[in-house]
Amino acid sequence: MKCVILQPSYIPWRGYFHQIAKADVFVFYDDVQYDRRGWRNRNRIKTPQGVRWLTIPVHSKGYQIAHTPINQIRIAWERPWNAEHWKTIKFSYSKAPFFSQYAPLLEQFYQRHDEYLADFCIDFTITLAKELGITETRFIRSSELKASGVKTDRLLNILQLLNATHYITGPAAQNYLEEEKFHQAGISLEYMHYDYPEYSQLYPPYEPQVSILDLLFMTGQNALGYIIGAKYDEF
Repeated sequence: MKCVILQPSYIPWRGYFHQIAKADVFVFYDDVQYDRRGWRNRNRIKTPQGVRWLTIPVHSKGYQIAHTPINQIRIAWERPWNAEHWKTIKFSYSKAPFFSQYAPLLEQFYQRHDEYLADFCIDFTITLAKELGITETRFIRSSELKASGVKTDRLLNILQLLNATHYITGPAAQNYLEEEKFHQAGISLEYMHYDYPEYSQLYPPYEPQVSILDLLFMTGQNALGYIIGAKYDEF
């Protein structure tokens, strides 16, 4: 059984959804420490003025937030960030070929008022995966599993609790995973290779490192092919 373990992220890029598509079980790693400058609460889109960050504001108390699990991070609602994000997305993509197809569904998310960042990002990601045509993957939160250990040992405990036999992870994990422990546990290990074809974007030059929304709005029902097309033998 193939498993992926990734932290929840806001409107992730297509590499994140490639991992979802490859997994039998996808684990949202929601009970590990929140990283302030990561992708948990922000991502990038293309605009007429260039690439722009969309960031969900969260309640932070200096030092404390760096020691708070992701699933306990609260969204800050002092300003209407959701309306601002949706306005920016509409302004940037209203002329995209498939914007109108996805707009009603996405607008529903930007009308929500979730208390916790993880709840919003996880629900949004699962919905986007289904829109891409990824329907066989089972989703679970690591906080539901009560895993023990730290670092590699904790990942292995999650995999063992799920009876996983194959672990898929990003290439950066080669820098910190203790691979011998996977071999000892009888779990095979696979590192992703991100090499995706270009597609037409509204505002040249081409920029691959943007939210999945860009690909959906530009390619519609063909979006999944730009993620797991026939050239990707590893899928």
